[in-house]
Amino acid sequence: MLCFGFAFLYIPIVLVIIYSFNDSKLVTVWGGWSIRWYMELFNNENILNAALLSFKIAAITATCATIFGTMAGLVLARLRQFRGRMLFTGMIASPLVMPEVITGLCLLLLFVNLQNLIGWPSQRGMNTITIAHITFSMAYVAVIIQSRLTEINESLEEAAMDLGARPARVIWDITL
Repeated sequence: MLCFGFAFLYIPIVLVIIYSFNDSKLVTVWGGWSIRWYMELFNNENILNAALLSFKIAAITATCATIFGTMAGLVLARLRQFRGRMLFTGMIASPLVMPEVITGLCLLLLFVNLQNLIGWPSQRGMNTITIAHITFSMAYVAVIIQSRLTEINESLEEAAMDLGARPARVIWDITL
């Protein structure tokens, strides 16, 4: 049964890879082996520019989401009593429970209204997409970091502070 499940998942992927070397213009008619379509792909400037832009957005998103999500996870795990904790927790967790389409539409409306009110962003493009992706991704990072930090024994951090380590050093060397 497990083999059937893996076959159900991976056979279509293998077939797509095999048919990507098809020489025919028709997808379902086999015309022989060729790398013609890969040459077309790498000669198309628009596709290469789009792939490069996607890579830039992904790199910026991963970096920023990791930094901001780690900070949010640290706050949620270590600062147990502060005013607005429930609001902060809800704001961090809301991208996880809301459908992505709804969150995307809300962010689009936010960007349109910001443009009307203050003139920023002047156009929707790489910056707005990056902000939206950071909003989605940061929630996952924060939840993972929070769950890991709640399992760490806080006596290790206290021992480091007792031995003279500054709080920033404790967070950087012990906690993270």
